[in-house]
Amino acid sequence: MFEFFKKKKTSPVKKEVKEVLTEEQKDELRKEITQLTAEIEASDSTAPVLAEKYEKVGLLLAQLNEIDQAITALEKSQSYQNNIGAGYKKLMSLYNQKRAEAAKNGDDAGIDLWMNKMDDMRQIAKKVTISGQ
Repeated sequence: MFEFFKKKKTSPVKKEVKEVLTEEQKDELRKEITQLTAEIEASDSTAPVLAEKYEKVGLLLAQLNEIDQAITALEKSQSYQNNIGAGYKKLMSLYNQKRAEAAKNGDDAGIDLWMNKMDDMRQIAKKVTISGQ
């Protein structure tokens, strides 16, 4: 009847498991990054095409756990064309990861930096959503 004092059953918390890449997989990703970078450098493509290529490079770098380079590439992608796809989501995730790292290290300036970047990304999401891109 009354279950005030009964202990609630909770499900165990699932932790995100990071995929460990083999050296062969890492080499394949690096080859793809090199190819995309060469295409970007030799390109006279439009902004949407460059945005897409930078986004791919950023996502591949994130898979290799090269966080700073991934952030740079994904920011470059957003500078060519605002988009709230996979690159946007990964960039927000990386910003949050950097913010958490700064918090862990007691770096208030770092926390502010990454929080401001996350706020800027939220503004991009609002603009894209309102404009219907």
